[in-house]
Amino acid sequence: MQQKTMAQLAQALASKEFSARELTEHYLQRIKQQDPALNSFITVTAEQALQQAEHADARRAAGEKQPLLGIPLAHQDLFCTQEVRTSCGSKMLDNFVAPYNAQLIEQLNQAGAVSLGKLNMDEFGMSSSGQTSFYGACNNPWDNSRVVGGAASGSAAAVAAGLAAASTAMDSGGDIRLPAAFNGLTGLKPTYGRVSRWGMTAYASSFDQAGFLTRTAEDSALLLNVCAGFDERDSTSAQEAVPDYSSTLNQPLTGLRIGIARALFNVDLNSQIGEAVLASAEQLQQLGATLVDIELPHAEHAVAIATIIGTAEASTNMSRFDGVRFGYRCENPRDLADMYQRSRSEGLGEQVQRRILLGAYYLSAEQYQDYYVQAQRIRRLVKQDYMEAFKQVDLILSPTSADLPRAVNATVDANADFLTQRYTVAANLAGLPALSLPVGLLEQLPVGAQLIAPHFHEARLLNAAHQYQQATDWHTRTPAGF
Repeated sequence: MQQKTMAQLAQALASKEFSARELTEHYLQRIKQQDPALNSFITVTAEQALQQAEHADARRAAGEKQPLLGIPLAHQDLFCTQEVRTSCGSKMLDNFVAPYNAQLIEQLNQAGAVSLGKLNMDEFGMSSSGQTSFYGACNNPWDNSRVVGGAASGSAAAVAAGLAAASTAMDSGGDIRLPAAFNGLTGLKPTYGRVSRWGMTAYASSFDQAGFLTRTAEDSALLLNVCAGFDERDSTSAQEAVPDYSSTLNQPLTGLRIGIARALFNVDLNSQIGEAVLASAEQLQQLGATLVDIELPHAEHAVAIATIIGTAEASTNMSRFDGVRFGYRCENPRDLADMYQRSRSEGLGEQVQRRILLGAYYLSAEQYQDYYVQAQRIRRLVKQDYMEAFKQVDLILSPTSADLPRAVNATVDANADFLTQRYTVAANLAGLPALSLPVGLLEQLPVGAQLIAPHFHEARLLNAAHQYQQATDWHTRTPAGF
C-alpha cells in the first residue's frame, strides 16, 4: 500500500480494494515498526487517526467521492492542531497543546484526510539539516550517515519511507524543496499568500509559505486544490481565483519556454548534479518545451540578503516566547528579568539563539540603515530580475541543491545552513511558486531539479513536473528497506 501515490490510494479506496481504516492501520503499523530508526514523528495520533478513518469510510458509504477522503497524511509540527501538542521541534513549546486548528489543517480535515500525527523538524524551522530538533535528529532513510535536509526533515523522511502518503510543511527558504531533493520527492512551495498562513508558527513572516511533500506532482495538485484560497484571518492571504490544478496536468508542453541561467551552473555546483539537471531540461525539450538562456544578475546576493531579512523577522517573531503566556518557563526565577533571560536561554536551542541575536543586531539603531534597509532594496532587485526573466520564459529551471546532503558528522561553520539554500531562497524573496522534483541518482542518492513559475502559476509548474514524471521514473525510486 505504501508504494502507491495518493491518487492511486484514492482509486483503491473508491473501488473498495481496502477501507480507510485498513489503510490507516497499515500506516500506523509501519510507523511503529520503522520510525524508531528515522525519528520522523514527534507525536503519533493513532486513536484520532482511526476515528477519522472510520468517519471517512462512513462518508464514502454515503456517496461522497472527494479524492482526499480517507488518505493518511501527517503534518509538520508547526501547524496548530487542536488538542494535539504543537512543539515546533523546540523545548520552548514541548508542553504547548494547540486550542485550535490551523486553516490548512481545517481544510484537510473537511476534505476527509486522516491525520497520522505531527512530524519532526529543525527547531522553529531555523536550520537546513534536520539535526536541531529538541526531540533528536531526523535520519535520512536513503543513508543514515547523511542529513535528511531541513527544516521539514520529518515531513520528507516520513513520505520517502512510506510512513505517510504525503505531508504538509512550511518553506521559508527551501525548507520543503531541499529535503524533497535529498529524499527523491516532489516538494511544492506555492506563491506567497496562495495557502493560508493562519495557525502556522512564523519564522520569517515575509518568507514563510505552507506547502507539501508528495511522491508526485499529481498528488501535490490534489492537495493544493483543497488548501489554496483566500482566508480572511490571514492578512497576507491572496484574493486570487483558484483553478482546478488537476485538470491541466495532462496538457502538452508544446510551446512552453523554460529559462536556464547558465551562470548558476558554476564551480560551487557538483558537476554531476548539474549534468542531471541539464539532462532533465533536455527531457522537457523532447516533450515540447523550448530552452532559453536567461540572466539573473542579482541572484548571487540572495543568500546574504535573506540572512539579514530572515533573521531580523525571526528575532521579532521569537519575542513572544518569553515564559509569560505559554510555553517553557524556568524554575524559581529571581525576578522578571531573570525569568525572561533563563526561560529563553533554557528553552531555545543554539541555532535559534544565534539567529535571534543576528536579527537583533541587524535591527539595531546603529545597523538598521546599513543592513536591513539595504537588504530590502536588493530584495526588490532580485524580484525585478525574475519579473524581467518571465517576460521571456514561462518557467525557470535550476538545481535544487548544489551538492548531495552532507554527512551527519561533518564539521560545518555557522553559515552552512544559509549557503545550502543558495538555489532555493530567491523564490521566497520574490514570493514565487517553486517546485523540486527528482531527476536522477548520484551515489545511490536522489538528485533534485527546481522549477520556478510566475506568481499564481502553480498549474504551470505542476503540469511541467507531471509531464516529466510521466516520461521518467525517478519519482518511483524508494530507499532500500522501506
